[in-house]
Amino acid sequence: MFKLSFVERKFAAFMRQPLSVRSAMAVIVSATVVSVIAGAVLIRIVDPEEFPDVGTGLWWAVQTVTTVGYGDVTPEKTVGRIVGALFMLEAIAFVAIVTAAITSSFVERARQERAAQADAHADADPMAAELADIKAQLTRIERLLEQAGSTPRPPTG
Repeated sequence: MFKLSFVERKFAAFMRQPLSVRSAMAVIVSATVVSVIAGAVLIRIVDPEEFPDVGTGLWWAVQTVTTVGYGDVTPEKTVGRIVGALFMLEAIAFVAIVTAAITSSFVERARQERAAQADAHADADPMAAELADIKAQLTRIERLLEQAGSTPRPPTG
């Protein structure tokens, strides 16, 4: 339970605070490394004849995660192939989800920066905002007059 709540807290913090490019890259690399190590250990346990050591499992896992697949090391047992198929799907999905979360973080950061710039601009020039409101009101009045069948008269002066 402690580990789950720790992971949940870290993920919540990750989603609240937009990442820098450097932090995002670190998260993607970490997610890939975790997937590779987990896959290597699992395939070593499931198919020890084909994967006599963790190093061979790591080689296979790197090929599988990167979708290179040289074919020099492949699981021969059915259970090894099932693990391989599940590992491919998990690794691709895991990295895709992490990448999507990071992209969402970048989009949120850009939205926050734009909102801050708009707020700063509105605060810096309150007269422009007031003029924009007056212009919008005049446009609405002109539309109402046109709908009523009247044509606005030019100002006399």
